[in-house]
Amino acid sequence: MILNNLTMSWRYKGDYITELGDMPENVFGFIYKITNTETGEYYIGKKQVVSVRKRNFGKKEIAALEDKRVKKYEMVTKESDWKDYRSSNDKVKSWFETEEGRSKCDLEILRFCSNKKSLTYYELQEQFAHDVLGDELSLNDNLLGKFFRKDLE
Repeated sequence: MILNNLTMSWRYKGDYITELGDMPENVFGFIYKITNTETGEYYIGKKQVVSVRKRNFGKKEIAALEDKRVKKYEMVTKESDWKDYRSSNDKVKSWFETEEGRSKCDLEILRFCSNKKSLTYYELQEQFAHDVLGDELSLNDNLLGKFFRKDLE
């Protein structure tokens, strides 16, 4: 069985998202739900689509500055591996190891976020809304690394 590229693409409200241009402007990341359509198991998580880091200027760049009081660094934005990302959960990752497993997976974007704090907040909101620690089909076993399924049983 040969899958086309769209089969393994993220979807948002029925539309395939294959590049940054398909997303809202100034998007930082998204909340996602990956579902195994055969078993009903699912995982809800978050993924940054860009990373922003500080890059210090080199000696030559600093020497070339006319005003020595200006900052000696720049913020660099880089696209992440979001297109190929398939969760941090080991069981979910294993679904993507075979073509048969991949064909049973649904990759859905639930919400786009414009900054890191909203990304964390809305991930938690979706996890609570789906009662991921109480739902047997959920593969999430903790929230924020603080609240664990095993502690609630």
